[in-house]
Amino acid sequence: LAAHLVDAGNDGLIVNGTTGESPTTSDSEKDQLVRAVLEAVGDRAHVVAGIGTNDTRHSVELARTAERTGVHGLLAVTPYYNKPPQEGLLRHFTAIADSTGLPVMLYDIPGRSGVPIDTETLVRLADHPRIVANKDAKGDLGRASWAIA
Repeated sequence: LAAHLVDAGNDGLIVNGTTGESPTTSDSEKDQLVRAVLEAVGDRAHVVAGIGTNDTRHSVELARTAERTGVHGLLAVTPYYNKPPQEGLLRHFTAIADSTGLPVMLYDIPGRSGVPIDTETLVRLADHPRIVANKDAKGDLGRASWAIA
């Protein structure tokens, strides 16, 4: 599938995203999936590994493993179920970004995680040199445009 997607023109793939397989796979299976995709696409596409969990230490561990595997970036979802305050989100994402040399994409999906990243928190996180993108699944174009500005 990965090779087919790249052959069809995709230049980047996310492995172990949050809505798909990652909540039900072991760490070993996550690593195997990343390795299989990297092998299938070679240098024809960037591969981003989903490393988000509701446990900061576990997310950091997954980030370090993914970096050693050779991915090009990381996707980190807001911690789900435990609904941290904004300061907790700031610390969670900062710990992940500080643990690796890879670019980190935040994934703000409050409908699944139970907590949004407030615009003010997003602006603070954007100061981190390795936090480079936000996948915003809130659907609030007004807030998104304010954050971009």
